[in-house]
Amino acid sequence: MKPDFEKGNGLIPAIVQDVKTKDVLMLAYVNEEAYERMLTTKETYFYSRSRQELWHKGETSGHFQYIQGMYLDCDEDTLLILVEQVGAACHTGAYSCFFQEVIPYIFEKNIFHEVYDVIADRQVHPIEKSYTNYLLEQGVDKICKKVGEEASETIIAAKNNNQEELIGEISDLFYHVLVLMYQQGIQVEDIEEKLRERHQISGNKKEFHQRGDY
Repeated sequence: MKPDFEKGNGLIPAIVQDVKTKDVLMLAYVNEEAYERMLTTKETYFYSRSRQELWHKGETSGHFQYIQGMYLDCDEDTLLILVEQVGAACHTGAYSCFFQEVIPYIFEKNIFHEVYDVIADRQVHPIEKSYTNYLLEQGVDKICKKVGEEASETIIAAKNNNQEELIGEISDLFYHVLVLMYQQGIQVEDIEEKLRERHQISGNKKEFHQRGDY
């Protein structure tokens, strides 16, 4: 199945979406040559209407988009491209081109996403005496050491049968694991996806499988 380029005088719009976060990153236009190059290279190519030339996303910025899936709409004149985004999608340096609010949408992320976003923001916008910045500057050895310490303290709190202390220690452990995830380039969505992958339904019983049941 091929896009109908004749409808748009040789150009069709392409919506680019982050395959992990599901955020809409940008909208650009594609001609037949750009489309064929995307099929061949599995990277995004577009046609610039202002410059009237083909352009390879990331060629100058290094912010490449690696195509994970591509879909045509029902009229075969619009593309949806799912990508793994490197860096920022927008030429302004923003993650997505759609950051100017007209009618704000209030989306409540779960706390793990919120904390992860704060950690990521500290990397881009450091704050003096920030503990998160301190950990990121020290690197993986320091972060892993703290994860180990918090895991041990969690065990001690559980053995002490102190629920309030245990909640605090588990919270500390989760925070340090999130710092480690960010430092290693792992997103919360990666963990969610892996857990869903392992999650299976057996009759009315929900089970997890990893080298057998657990």
